[in-house]
Amino acid sequence: MKISKGTRLTIFVVALLVIDQVIKILVKTNMTLGESIPVFGNWFRIHFIENVGMAFGMSFGTGIGKLLLTLFRIALSVAIILYIRKLLKKPDTPNGVLYGLAAIMCGALGNIIDSMFYGLIFSESTFSQVATMFPEGGGYAGLFFGKVVDMFYFPIIDTTFPDWMPLIGGKPFRFFEAIFNFADSCITVGAIYLIIFQWRFFSKGEAKEKK
Repeated sequence: MKISKGTRLTIFVVALLVIDQVIKILVKTNMTLGESIPVFGNWFRIHFIENVGMAFGMSFGTGIGKLLLTLFRIALSVAIILYIRKLLKKPDTPNGVLYGLAAIMCGALGNIIDSMFYGLIFSESTFSQVATMFPEGGGYAGLFFGKVVDMFYFPIIDTTFPDWMPLIGGKPFRFFEAIFNFADSCITVGAIYLIIFQWRFFSKGEAKEKK
């Protein structure tokens, strides 16, 4: 039986979402906030933090800012879904374009799940206590106000500036200090792939619209 392009794309999306959520739930229910586990020496660690904002730990504030960010993610995901459905109807659409867009959509959806539901189904993670799933008395926040779980940390260069350097001597220096999750990776990889390998497809679309 031949599997349609749309079905294969759906399987791809579901697989990425499952991977993202399994990793987050394992970290959330087995690690205390701030706990770090070395994976490959000092340059790759599982370091558990939570944020209320954007990808790679960037903050967008709490309250109305957090709500607006979540609603923006939902709107973006819906727009990408509609665009993918439109492209699926065109037989000449490259598979790479579809999967690149799907990866970006998965990243947005993965963090939407955290923001929408994690506050309802988990207890608060602290520096001394691991969170529990479906705690008695409810979760730590309401709908749309959950925190996004981040864990991938690559301090490839983790050192200090030489003492002889003025002003910054002796201060720590890290080449890449961002902590991110699998969903953030999906967004980044999908976007970079489209820019590098599929820019001709989008440039052709712009040329057609101009004509």
